[in-house]
Amino acid sequence: MLKDAGRKELDSGELKNFLHRHLLEDILPFWEKYGFSSHRPGIDTCLADDGTLLSEDRYMWSQLRAIWTFSALYNRIEKRELWLKHAMDIFNFAVRCGRDEEGRWCFRVSPEGRILTGPTSIYTDGFAILGFSELYRATGDSRALSLAEDTFRRVLPRLDRWAEMDTAPYAIPPGMKAHGISMLYSHAFDALSEVTSDTRVADSALFHCRQVMDCYLRPDTGLVLEYVNLDGTFFDTPEGRAVVPGHAIESMWFQIHQLQKQGDKARIARAVAAIRSHFEAGWDEKYGGLLLGIDYKGKRPVYWKFHDTKLWWPATETLYALLLAHSISGESWCLDYYRKMHDYAFEHYPVPVHGEWHQRLDRKGRPIKDVIALPVKDPFHLPRSLILSINLLSGLNDGQHR
Repeated sequence: MLKDAGRKELDSGELKNFLHRHLLEDILPFWEKYGFSSHRPGIDTCLADDGTLLSEDRYMWSQLRAIWTFSALYNRIEKRELWLKHAMDIFNFAVRCGRDEEGRWCFRVSPEGRILTGPTSIYTDGFAILGFSELYRATGDSRALSLAEDTFRRVLPRLDRWAEMDTAPYAIPPGMKAHGISMLYSHAFDALSEVTSDTRVADSALFHCRQVMDCYLRPDTGLVLEYVNLDGTFFDTPEGRAVVPGHAIESMWFQIHQLQKQGDKARIARAVAAIRSHFEAGWDEKYGGLLLGIDYKGKRPVYWKFHDTKLWWPATETLYALLLAHSISGESWCLDYYRKMHDYAFEHYPVPVHGEWHQRLDRKGRPIKDVIALPVKDPFHLPRSLILSINLLSGLNDGQHR
């Protein structure tokens, strides 16, 4: 936990060193020990907290995101050839086995490449674009860029066919559209736009950014609705009132990264304010931690399944988002809330004996075994938060604010 919790200012150098050690000494050793097998391609992600292999299934969602993680480690932390090898090995497995005959990314395959579940989630295509764009930055391998661009071209016409869209593991309520689609694709397209000459990519990233900021983010409360009517209007039902605070906070830092390049100060300010609103709305004053789901109007029942659990990924996204918000605004609430989230997270989630974190806690902060979304221990949200936070804190130490 933070040693300077009673001080107003945060020692960014001390925090950066703490996060750097956690990444290199706790998180990555777990994946090096348990994630890779000499006789199974790709990465093992169906793992228990002690590293026990629960299934050899390859959820492409996790495989593709792991490509981003190991590429980003190489690009942003240290140029270790082993990290790049991991990224390339997973990439080669994905190229061989990850798509169906129409070029759509499948949901689940066997280590031998047999399709177990077909293209049941359009989110998987977005993670392919994100992972391949980062890998191209690391290697300059034209195959990675070409496949990212091909995935963009194939997925673009599918993104407005709401009635036909498969979005496992969360189905979209009939007659509605989902924040998660524009959230992910604003970010994935923005990443691709930095490495491609295709101007349609940046235009598409901007379109989805505006959808998030001007449609799903509601001006009356500053909260992001997960589902709205197809015309963007509010639907006063449990699903129409669903808010996932950690998802919205993650989405806001996605948008800030893109909006900073556009110089859109007004929307950046709205995104920073939304990070605050969602932390305050989602924080559990009784037990601490960030609730998974809440109702827009505070009604019952809350639509989101397992809404009162405390998952690891909202905590990781919130930690980075609050540091980013502080780097922009300089406001004291960012650090006050960061301390609360940091102290809760590092008290409840880490598994010191084995490394990595518990991924699912009940409301009181006790580990649970329920499968929520995917039955995986995903090497993405936690290392990404640590990578981005380390990079941001490095900039703060140099007097630079991204």
